[in-house]
Amino acid sequence: MKKIAVLASGSGSNAENLVKYFRKGDLARVSVILSNKKDAFALERAHRLGVPSLYFGRDDFYNSSKILETLKEQEIDCIVLAGFLWLVPDDIIEYFSERIVNIHPALLPKYGGKGMFGMKVHAAVVENGEHETGITIHYVNSNYDEGSIIFQAKTEVLPTDSPEMVAEKIHALEYEHFPRIVEKIVASL
Repeated sequence: MKKIAVLASGSGSNAENLVKYFRKGDLARVSVILSNKKDAFALERAHRLGVPSLYFGRDDFYNSSKILETLKEQEIDCIVLAGFLWLVPDDIIEYFSERIVNIHPALLPKYGGKGMFGMKVHAAVVENGEHETGITIHYVNSNYDEGSIIFQAKTEVLPTDSPEMVAEKIHALEYEHFPRIVEKIVASL
């Protein structure tokens, strides 16, 4: 059975969705949820779901090999970023080449890059009068939101949509497509 590590910085709703999705089959399991924020609700979700979790600080991530060694020790096959806001260090990217996947709440290359996440993306989409938006699932490289695109799904943006309404549409796309695409990637490993 393949082992997935999820990195999350926020509420962890996509992490929970992945945990529940993979529990239905025998291909893979989310083995650990890691967060760079002590108070991330993702850690509470992990506890509630019975999934091991780990908090790590900036120094652990960028100035030591602690996280990479932890992932190796746990024999992780694939890393999934689900609302994780830090750039992944090169040593982790190199070791897990083409095995780190991110989801972004826009149709990249639009509305990507450092600082573009969550409601900031949805507000920009609405402010710019976009007629459509969506999700992008992509491999992670050493730049924010610039890795090879694996999958995109679109949704209409109505003139009456608020950023919160766009967020609801995006969450629906994430919950529908993210686990399925991660499953395809893990199945190919």
